[in-house]
Amino acid sequence: MAAFDSALSGPDAPRLLAHQYNQLFHLLATADADSLPNAAAAARRVFSHMLGSGASPSEATITSLARVTASDASNPAAADEAFDLVATMRDKPGKAYAVDAHMEASAVAPEEPEIAALLDVSAKAGDADKVYEYMHKLSRTVDCVGEETAEVLEGWFRSGKAAMAGKAEWDACKVKDAIVANGGGCHRLGWLGTGPWTVQRVRVGGDGQCEGCGCRLACVDIDVEETQRFADSVASLALQRETKINFSQFQEWLEEHGAYEAIVDGANIALYQQNFAEGGFSLTQLDAVVTELRDRYNGKWPLVVLHNKRIAKLMENASNRHLIETWRANGALYTSPIGSNDDWYWLYAAIRLNCLLVTNDEMRDHIFELLGSSFFPKWKQRHQVKYTFSKGKAVLMMPPPYSSEIQESEMGSWHVPMEEKSGDDRARIWLCIDRTGHCKHPHEAPAANGVVQDVSPTEASHGCEQRRAEHNGGSLTGKRKDRN
Repeated sequence: MAAFDSALSGPDAPRLLAHQYNQLFHLLATADADSLPNAAAAARRVFSHMLGSGASPSEATITSLARVTASDASNPAAADEAFDLVATMRDKPGKAYAVDAHMEASAVAPEEPEIAALLDVSAKAGDADKVYEYMHKLSRTVDCVGEETAEVLEGWFRSGKAAMAGKAEWDACKVKDAIVANGGGCHRLGWLGTGPWTVQRVRVGGDGQCEGCGCRLACVDIDVEETQRFADSVASLALQRETKINFSQFQEWLEEHGAYEAIVDGANIALYQQNFAEGGFSLTQLDAVVTELRDRYNGKWPLVVLHNKRIAKLMENASNRHLIETWRANGALYTSPIGSNDDWYWLYAAIRLNCLLVTNDEMRDHIFELLGSSFFPKWKQRHQVKYTFSKGKAVLMMPPPYSSEIQESEMGSWHVPMEEKSGDDRARIWLCIDRTGHCKHPHEAPAANGVVQDVSPTEASHGCEQRRAEHNGGSLTGKRKDRN
């Protein structure tokens, strides 16, 4: 770089050719950070000189420049700058993909504008596989899309190449199982169906039914692998902070008894709005929630988690004692030991059993900050049940019936929510993208990770196993050939 600066600063500076600039970019892109810590700044200086001299950048120029730009840890906007370069390669898809791969290898996460540019590159190249790949990358990155991204998607799905993408036959059971494993929002098995797509801008009803194709949208959960990692993470933290033998015993107990539809944060409910003179630990409120849950789930008992320090005093009252003994006899009560934090117990149980969690706790304190999980908010939205009381009866506020995020159905249709500034889901516009007539069961509740809307969570978690048993007699293929 010193030689470059020296040679080009004098009155008789030589005129460099494009390939000479490219050689310099390549050296900068591969330079060791210790020997040249400011490679990105140097590359920008070279690029500016290149443009000023009239030399034309090639795809090799852009690729090397994007690599060195994205590697600039000191510049928060480095990733944006690098991906801006991707947008200049709309007629060079191979190079755009190479830059994207390098960004990913460097742990640089693209955002919506960058993914939209890559989608546009792929759509213009007619590369259906890449469009599918970036559709899923988009769904993992954002919940809702802006107008520019929506127009890119509409352009692709209305194209002849999009109409040719897909297959006429597929294993319907395999697709359903994949959707469940992925949390309910997608199968990731490729384009399904053949022929032209119908693209509409529609709204979705309060029950999750699309006004365009009539399909029911899913309430999307975290996927099976994320659920397992989440449970392991909570257990690991709890074992570090609790008496190890106590929490290990709870894990063993849960494995033996774990067939619950809901976990109940006992203290949170019993102390709800009890900050008045005669207030206290209200077992009556807790019993009202347990009763409401049993009514919802055909008499099945939830699991109430209570701290052991509460029990001794409650047992002094005969009616309380009878209630507690009834819960214990039915496996509906677990008391966390003295010195423990019962938050770890009810949270782990709800995650491990993939069921509902009844609590008004916002889960924002230091315990939940320790999790640092990107999918914790989604998990809460899908599993947390809040409550209130009306005339002594518990009123449960169940999770929403559907999720406002990009969804791929078992028939291959797509639903893409657009940004809604008001925050009102009723006003939100969706892209409904469907091959005509493919939504054969418009009112059928879609499956999620162990949860089917309108079906109890553990019933749904056994859904895949049941379907596998049903289909053991033969392969199920074709245009969703269900065995009716």
